[in-house]
Amino acid sequence: MKTDVLIVGGGPAGAASALFLKRQGIDSLIVEAEDFPRYHIGESMTGAAGQLLRDLGLEGEMTRLRFPVKCGVKVFGKSSAGNWFVPVRGRGADGNMFDAETWQVRRSEFDKMLLDKALDGGATLIHGKATRPVIRDGVVKGAHVSMRGGGQLTIESEMLLDCSGQSTWLANLGGVTGPKYVGAYDKQIAVFSHVRGAIRDSGTARDERKDNTLIFYKEKYHWAWFIPIDDETVSVGVVAPSSLLPKGESLHSYLTRELPELHPELKRRLPVLDLVEEVRAIPNYSYQVRDFCGKGFICIGDAHRFVDPIFSFGLSAALREAEFAASVVRDWLGGKNRDEANPFAAYQLFCEKGTDVLEDLLDTFWEHPFAFSVCVHNKYRDLLTDTFAGRVYEHEHQPNVAIRDFRRLLGREEERELSYLNGSAYSIPIGSRYHPERAPLWEATPGESQAA
Repeated sequence: MKTDVLIVGGGPAGAASALFLKRQGIDSLIVEAEDFPRYHIGESMTGAAGQLLRDLGLEGEMTRLRFPVKCGVKVFGKSSAGNWFVPVRGRGADGNMFDAETWQVRRSEFDKMLLDKALDGGATLIHGKATRPVIRDGVVKGAHVSMRGGGQLTIESEMLLDCSGQSTWLANLGGVTGPKYVGAYDKQIAVFSHVRGAIRDSGTARDERKDNTLIFYKEKYHWAWFIPIDDETVSVGVVAPSSLLPKGESLHSYLTRELPELHPELKRRLPVLDLVEEVRAIPNYSYQVRDFCGKGFICIGDAHRFVDPIFSFGLSAALREAEFAASVVRDWLGGKNRDEANPFAAYQLFCEKGTDVLEDLLDTFWEHPFAFSVCVHNKYRDLLTDTFAGRVYEHEHQPNVAIRDFRRLLGREEERELSYLNGSAYSIPIGSRYHPERAPLWEATPGESQAA
């Protein structure tokens, strides 16, 4: 079986890739092992992700499915003086900012909607599991697939997109991409479920809308999320150093005990812990794959890198990298850069630089909270609102002066520039950054708590 582009994984990265490829006149084939709808974590979107869905003409579908509208993120610190809000805002072609909205989504419904749209647009779906790539003369030329009903299928392609998410299919196989580095962030674990009966905000101001994302901070690397996903249900989760999860305690016991203990405001909002989903966990989730592009293949989104879920950048990275990759794939199919050692080096560096902006934002949040708060509330309010919205790429004027200041504060500016100039086309590995025993706790409170 042959196809121009083979996509491994039918989640948002894979479905969006198929949609954007079709806009370039390119047909694709998606290999997916699971039936949709299926459960998945990661329900909140940045403003840039919301805009991308509008650009794809999917706003009507988002409205039809009644996904909650998100106007921003509210963070609850250790005291009321430490509470702050970052709104969703857009930036027009004239450079001016405006109030905007994005969505919270039940991923089972959202992912199925996006995949269905890709199939309606002409993509082909194969139910099976990609087992290993086809490689000829050092070029990835497709994949071997174990079919759901039994038997094996070899799919030949001119281009393979690994959209396997945190499964990091190609990286885990070894020998195609570079190595996969597991990140720092104190080897955290995320434990999560869905609840009914949670108390939401009920105001009309943008920072009091009922469907905003809420984050509850306890201490460094230890926090909880609260994300409405429909009229009755809220996604809740606790993120903590894995060392704090008692040995022998079940995930259900840990989550139901930890949620009311983590923050008094969170306890108030969860008067009854009516769990309506299985309690699940993702351990040690930060990682980075070196050399995630090469002859005949590109890894997209979580298939090559994930930093920290706290401000919901995962979906944004997957959707936007899918958009950027489409024109690069078109050029490859047209014969461009076929003789280059890495024909997608420029794309790879472009994506790495964007994720580095997010990483530097997050590291400053954790490591230098007082300076971070001052910058969010006062010094660089609009620039950091851009970054929180997911506008993190070079054509969006990144790294902006706020991110450059953060890099100087982290002692990372020179290191970043050297990594970009040395021809390696990837950034510093995240596994060697910070040691929690030497780092300060996130304990500062900003001088004011109004909306950013």
